[in-house]
Parts: sequence; structure tokens; C-alpha cells
Amino acid sequence: MKKKIGCGSQVEGKLKWWQLSLIGVGCIIGTGYFLGASIAIKATGPSVLIAFLLAALCTFIVFDALAKMSAQDPQKGSFRSYAKKAYGRWAGFSSGWVYWSSEMLIMGSQLTALSLFTRFWFEGIPLWVFASIYAVLGIAVVLIGTKGFERMENVFAVTKVAAILMFIVLASLALFGFLDEGAKQGVPRTMSEVFPHGFLGLWGALLYAFYAFGGIEVMGMMTVRLENKEDAPKAGRSMLILLGIIYIASLSLAISIVPFHDFHGNQSPFITALETYHLPFFPHVFNGAMIVAGFSTMSASFFSVTTMIVTLSEDGDAPALFSKQKKKKLQFPLPALLLTTAGLIVSIVLSLLLPGKIYEYITTAAGLMLIYNWFFILISFHRLIKQTVWDKVKQAIGILLILLAVSGTLLESASRPGFFASLCFLIVISLVILKLRHKWKEEEAAS
Repeated sequence: MKKKIGCGSQVEGKLKWWQLSLIGVGCIIGTGYFLGASIAIKATGPSVLIAFLLAALCTFIVFDALAKMSAQDPQKGSFRSYAKKAYGRWAGFSSGWVYWSSEMLIMGSQLTALSLFTRFWFEGIPLWVFASIYAVLGIAVVLIGTKGFERMENVFAVTKVAAILMFIVLASLALFGFLDEGAKQGVPRTMSEVFPHGFLGLWGALLYAFYAFGGIEVMGMMTVRLENKEDAPKAGRSMLILLGIIYIASLSLAISIVPFHDFHGNQSPFITALETYHLPFFPHVFNGAMIVAGFSTMSASFFSVTTMIVTLSEDGDAPALFSKQKKKKLQFPLPALLLTTAGLIVSIVLSLLLPGKIYEYITTAAGLMLIYNWFFILISFHRLIKQTVWDKVKQAIGILLILLAVSGTLLESASRPGFFASLCFLIVISLVILKLRHKWKEEEAAS
């Protein structure tokens, strides 16, 4: 059965809540967790668990708000459409373009990470070769359509969870002495061991924990395909409970085996934790899992940003060309696919040509812009949904956690430039809005 959504298009509602939960897991677990967790551990030590718990709490609050808006008024544009309904055209325009820009940058960094992982097996081959191959495969995933995308993300989700569970089993055996000849750090017992860099270290690491939960926006866009739209909050809760358990369990084991200062930002904490136990198969299996993780999040990003450019075009916030469908066999209009592909090519070139630290600053800025959209979701919820007292409490907690994560980037020299870069992106988008305001007023008067 086809159900109408707010933008006037037709969307098939054939997705069950547990399938949406699996898609969420597939979209979220990626290089931000498999690699970014090392940076967080290095910054704050064992208290990284607190950072991840706070990030999980904020993610739950944000997705709960997004799911409730989706259940009441399903929109293909998801959070962008709700921002527009709540605060006007400027909010929808800025939310959509901030998201599109940030995801394009992140996709480039994901392709670079995928290339580095693959070169673990094929040394000497240039990174751009692998990046180009993964980019073509990502485009192919989008071209097979929404149903194919859903099936692949379900398979990717199971693969990634299985890899993490494998680590949990092996690390548990190592912790309890069943694996010999390896490091045995032990559980931290004193406050100085838990907080080796104090509260400021925890504060500065919050952003990296938030990175590990990035991807709920894609899940929000997929809620329009639910058979029962009221199941959206249930799907989100189930997904976050699963993620929370495997994230906290795996990180707890990693920091119990190896001293926190042994972790490196360019290596997965899980490989670091077990590399002294002489398990020759583990690095290869886990490297494969990280490739699956990076590819699935890259494909999800490609799917979501192309959806976003189409909805922006349908609402007049991007050229009409990007929403004109000439070939019905394609999931998206060809011009929208070409624009996202062009942006992907630029991201590949930037990620491979710019020095690593400069591009790290850009991707940090992109992650911050994703968090800015989380803020938009919460304040849109305040305007569009009648809130209970508990809803208001959750909103206040969510906004506080977002402000802590954003401001924490000012404490770290590696992330501070990214904060100012994100402000530059916001300023550019604001200037475009100021230029378009007169045109928007004329269109409103004419209509």
C-alpha cells in the first residue's frame, strides 16, 4: 500500500521497525567508531566510557524527537522539512545545505580510510585507485534502489556486529587469562586511573564519542518507509540499546587489556588491544570488518545526501533540475546523482592531495555541522510537537550535551581549527540566505 507524505510524493511503507533498527546499526557503526574511538581513549583514558554514555544519551534524545515528528507527520526531507515548518524557509535551507556539505566532506574522509585499510593487504598501490573503486561501488549501491540499499545495510549491520562480538569474546578470554603472552592491563580502580587527564580530557573527547553515533539522520529519512509510522521511536530505542551495549562492552574490554597511552589515532583500538596476543587471523578479519563498516556508512551518506538535494530542489531551495526525473528506472534524478558524484570526486581529490592534518580539520568541521543539525532537530521538536514536562527536561539535557560536545573542541589543538572552519561554513550559508531573502519574499507575495 502506498501512503502519502507531506511533500506530496508517494512512498511505499513496507519496512518493519526491526528492519529500520538494523538499517540504523548499519548506517551508524563505521570508521568513526572503529578508528575514532582510539582518539577518544587517547584524549581521556578509561573515562571514555562516560563520554560514550553521554553521547548515547544525547543520541537517544535527538532521535526520539525526530521519530515523534516523523510519526506525526512523515516527511521525505526529514529534519530539514521539520526545521522549515518550525522556523521558516531559512531554517530548512540552512539545515539541508549544512547537512549536504558536511556529508560530502565526510564521504571523502571515509574513502581515504577505506583506501588505507585496503592497502593493508595491497602495499604500494596508490590510494586514489582504491578510493575510485569504492566510490563506483557506492554509486552502484544507490542505483540499485531503496529496497536494495535496505537489504545491503542489513547485511552490513550483521557483519559489523559479528566482528565486534568476535572481539568481545577474544578480549574476554584474554582478560581472564585464557590467552597467553599478551598484555594484561587490569581494570582501573582509582580516580586518577579513570580520569588521567581530568574533567577537561573527558570534555575534549566528547566530540569523538558523538562521531561514533553519527548516522541517525539517514535513519530519520528512512522512517517514511515504515509500515507503522508510530513504530519509529521503538526502532530507535532498540537500535540505541544494541549499540550502547556493544560499544560499552567492547571499549571496556579494550581499556582493561591495554594502557590508554598505547592507543593510536591511526589504528583501531580493538586491533591495538589484541595485537600482543599473536592471533594472526584477527587483524585480517577485523580489517575486513572495518572496510565493511566504512563502505556501508559511505553508501548511507551517498544515499542520504542525494535524497537531501532532491528534497531541497522540490522545495525550491536548489535548482529545479535536481528533482526532474527523466528516467524512471533510476532511484534519483540523474542531475542529483551527478551533483553528488561530482562532490564525491572533489572530496577524493582533497582527501588525497591535502596534508592529513588540514583534511582532518575539515572533517572535524563536518562532524560539528552534523551536531548543529541535531540542535535544529531539538528546537524544531519544541515548536512542532506538544511537549510533556519530561519532553522539556530531555530537550534541555540534549541541548546541554550538544553545547558541551561543540565547546569541547576548543580544548583540543587538533580539533580547534575544525570548530572555526565549521563557523566559516555557517557564515557562507548565512550570506547566501541573506541574498535569497528578497527573492523568497517576492515568491511568497506572488503565491
